Amino acid sequence: MQAAIRFPDLSPELLSFTLLGMEFALRWYALAYIAGILIAWRLAVHAVKRAALWGPAGAPMTPPQIEELLTWIILGVILGGRLGFVLFYQPAYYLSHPAEIVMVWQGGMAFHGGLLGVIAAAWAFTARHGISRIGAADLIAHTVAPGLMLGRLANFINAELWGRPTELPWGVIFPGPMAQDCPGGTGACARHPSQLYEAGLEGLLLGTLLLWLVYRRGALKRPGLILGIFLAGYGLARFIVEFARQPDAQFVSPGNPLGLALHLGGYGLTMGQLLSLPMIALGLFFALRARRQDRRQDRRQGAA
Repeated sequence: MQAAIRFPDLSPELLSFTLLGMEFALRWYALAYIAGILIAWRLAVHAVKRAALWGPAGAPMTPPQIEELLTWIILGVILGGRLGFVLFYQPAYYLSHPAEIVMVWQGGMAFHGGLLGVIAAAWAFTARHGISRIGAADLIAHTVAPGLMLGRLANFINAELWGRPTELPWGVIFPGPMAQDCPGGTGACARHPSQLYEAGLEGLLLGTLLLWLVYRRGALKRPGLILGIFLAGYGLARFIVEFARQPDAQFVSPGNPLGLALHLGGYGLTMGQLLSLPMIALGLFFALRARRQDRRQDRRQGAA
């Protein structure tokens, strides 16, 4: 057998206990959500308190407004993430089992759906309070990456969302019959630890870049730049990792072993890649618009 790494002895549950005859557990995935939201909240509060980070109009929100927005965002993440999973990945199943749509404790969340939920929540909140939407979007965007990293690490601990089979020496032998169902394979099946790829690209690398741009390059003074870089950066990272990530089972068939959602003359794209393309395009639009506005501002100042 080729060199590979055995999956470590990790439990999806941080702790569990029985109370009044019922089992309660704190799972790493839930803890990742909680920690990611708390980190985002503290990063946002810290940023709005630093007047030097913002342009002449100042920070778009106050710390109390951020705390109020947090409730809206939590609802957006949960509702959007769940509905995104239902609509993007398993619509036929949930159409036949509508009562299971609300059973979020059984798993099944989609990042792209959660993103749409956050956008909807922030859009409604900013409209209600007369807050600059682009400024609020920049503020939120620079805080998201730590939560993404923690979520992907929790996916790894849960031994879920693993990658395609690989013979690379860092391939991981994930437990479970589905992870071991490798086409034509004999013996243990090693797979890409795609959760760790995503944690590194979407979380650590993109998060470090965004914080550097905010605190060292004054990026929040150029409305839309941070939002654009986040959208394009996440979309590009996800698009790349999809080449190593095992697609959802409902997309895989004997005639479509790669689980492609769209076929284009012998080539194709997975559902994750299809959903990432609009993010990349929208991110480039906001980033380039911010740069153009910055250049126009420089020209006006030069003319003055």
